[in-house]
Amino acid sequence: MNVLWYMCAPDGAYPWKAEGSRTIDYGYYKQLAQAYDHLGFTGALFATGAHDVWPLAGALLPYTERMKFLIAFHPGLVAPTLLAKMAATFQEFSNGRLMLNVVSGDAKMLGAYGMMLPHDERYVMADEYLSIWHRLMAGESVTHKGRYFQTEGAKLALPAGSAIKPPPLWFGGSSDSAIEVAAKHVETYLSWGETPEQMGDKVAKVKLRAEAHGRSLNYGIRLYVIVRPTDEKAWEAAADLYDQMDDVAIAANQRFVFNTDSVGQQRMSAMHGGIKPDNLRDLEISPNLWAGIGLVRPGPGTAIVGSPDTVIRTLEAYQKVGVDTFILSGMPLLEEAYRFGELVLPRLPVERSAPERKHFTWSTLFDRDLGGKPAHG
Repeated sequence: MNVLWYMCAPDGAYPWKAEGSRTIDYGYYKQLAQAYDHLGFTGALFATGAHDVWPLAGALLPYTERMKFLIAFHPGLVAPTLLAKMAATFQEFSNGRLMLNVVSGDAKMLGAYGMMLPHDERYVMADEYLSIWHRLMAGESVTHKGRYFQTEGAKLALPAGSAIKPPPLWFGGSSDSAIEVAAKHVETYLSWGETPEQMGDKVAKVKLRAEAHGRSLNYGIRLYVIVRPTDEKAWEAAADLYDQMDDVAIAANQRFVFNTDSVGQQRMSAMHGGIKPDNLRDLEISPNLWAGIGLVRPGPGTAIVGSPDTVIRTLEAYQKVGVDTFILSGMPLLEEAYRFGELVLPRLPVERSAPERKHFTWSTLFDRDLGGKPAHG
């Protein structure tokens, strides 16, 4: 199992409102990176947001030893040769800890960067882009005259195909055109906050397309987690979040996601319909899965809510349908990373666990003398 945490602004106890938001600066990001590394998460997703992911990840690299960096990028905004050079450099400096998340985004967001391609054409472009990428990372000299990209003798100076292992590609997208690109090009297919049953159907669909290309993929999901010592306490924490979701915040988020051409976002929005019922449990779309966060946050709006045992059972339900990778988060990121990292993570078969740590209590300290031997009276 791979378990990653989230690395992106905004953050805070209630980050959809000014008074619930936290200042996100370099110092805070360092705290997050060191916490994830210390707790034993597989890595962190550097999602596209307020801060550019490449300088952010590079600035945090010296403060980590083990965690992997899953860096998001939009195909076409950076030339494939330049992206390959950036990735090979980071892969060398991080000793092979880079992974890349291919994000096609939606028309409204990409329009701000000058990309005006309609939905399906973005995936045609991504197919061409990733085909060039694979050739460059294999060490080829690439001359390409395509519909969207042209290169003349492009080649990486770094030995990407030998000493530097090409970083694996991750990819999310729910449309047929997105699934086709994933089946051809990536190692891990990601989805947003759907139920285990929905994920089982999606995994089966993607598997068929991958098999048609002679490939097999890993599967992952992006979720929130609200974990507390008991189920009752966890739902009380969810109720606290729910109480802070006012009409202004809900309306603002619904305007943001309205008329999106992202199929994944459409599926998330359908779970709540932009309406806040009186009882938060009315948005429990499956046992222990709550869609309430989607009212005020774009993207994956589903949270696992419960005790450590409940959270683990829910993760295992996803595993049974083929999901082996979980990108999780809570609010605030730092405190909830520690909560999950101490209550749940040690009980999971994580691919890359933290080094063994000794736990000290006051009695442990008082029972030993200065020489480290048991005290006698």
